[in-house]
Amino acid sequence: MELAYIPSPSRGVWNLGPIPLRAYAFCIIIGVFVAVWLGNRRWIARGGRAGTVADIAVWAVPFGLVGGRLYHVITDYELYFSAGRDWVDAFKVWEGGLGIWGAIALGAVGAWIGCRRRGIPLPAYADAIAPGIAFAQAIGRWGNWFNQELYGRETHVPWALHITSSEGGRVPGYYHPTFLYESLWCIGVALLVIWADRRFQLGHGRAFALYVAAYCVGRGWIEYMRVDDAHHILGLRLNDWTAMIVFLLAVTYIVVSAKKRPGREAVVEPGASDGPAEDASGAEADGEEADTKADAKADAEADTEVEDKAEPDAVEAKDEPESAKKS
Repeated sequence: MELAYIPSPSRGVWNLGPIPLRAYAFCIIIGVFVAVWLGNRRWIARGGRAGTVADIAVWAVPFGLVGGRLYHVITDYELYFSAGRDWVDAFKVWEGGLGIWGAIALGAVGAWIGCRRRGIPLPAYADAIAPGIAFAQAIGRWGNWFNQELYGRETHVPWALHITSSEGGRVPGYYHPTFLYESLWCIGVALLVIWADRRFQLGHGRAFALYVAAYCVGRGWIEYMRVDDAHHILGLRLNDWTAMIVFLLAVTYIVVSAKKRPGREAVVEPGASDGPAEDASGAEADGEEADTKADAKADAEADTEVEDKAEPDAVEAKDEPESAKKS
């Protein structure tokens, strides 16, 4: 008898009339909002305009969702295109199945399009949004908890996850909660990037590369614990190989970028200082500047008036000794 464990939700869908409300979808949506909110704060701190991150996210998020789904369907094609399977299920994103590798790759394409339209360097945008993406992943993993999926090997630790569903070949029992491990790891990655960015003034995409490298380290050991079906290469799961390759690419980028372009971008959004005020403080600053100019003009006019008035008196005072001499 297990005295302590993490229970699984009895269901992950609630129906509001004919509209199904899916916990998996809500976790993804909440994660996106957190990423945009934090990214916006970091972007403004770097000298950009408020709202720019959200404008570019309009491009990045749809591309990311498509990329994440494509990666999942391609790497697990037998779930949708083998005998007895319905290929239409490949479009049912709400049932789970988003690969972070595809989401980041194609999401970067969408972000590049949005940045190009705004004249913004993609690496600077990526640095601003990096910790938010990690937090979004941490939140999104709880969608897997609601779906009772992506758990690890069987265990009897006090924090074991109790799987109760037998759908899709699941075997009820107690397993390592890999969804929780990855969620906590992603929170740690986000905090690491925020700290390193403040400490070392990371720029030109290096904060984003640090996020990628740190995430790959955690994904490697967490992936090794999972027991769901996956393709294997030389005894390792496909995602383990992906994590190792992407980790090497990220570290290489950090080293090469630091040598070629040290420091941080001085300007992340051209013309941001000349644009509309970003907040109340910006508007107040504009008002104070106008008041200062008005006061300076009034002072100049007052000085001119005093000078004009004083000039005749000075002339009269100068002429008085001559008249006195003549008399």
